[in-house]
Amino acid sequence: MAIGGTLNMVGYGLAAIGPGIGVGIVFAAYINGTARQPELQSRLQTIAFLGFALSEALAIIGIALAFVLKP
Repeated sequence: MAIGGTLNMVGYGLAAIGPGIGVGIVFAAYINGTARQPELQSRLQTIAFLGFALSEALAIIGIALAFVLKP
């Protein structure tokens, strides 16, 4: 039984580690900031979701390129 696929998918799997770490860092900073200054929670939450969206955009671009760049 052969396994199908290309190295693009392996590359994407490795590249998805970066955005995963980025999301973890964004929300760790959000929790830390909220713990230090609870009155800024709403402002920090907006910034955290923006950072989350930008980090995940890299993963979405990566999966699109993995499918587009098939040999």
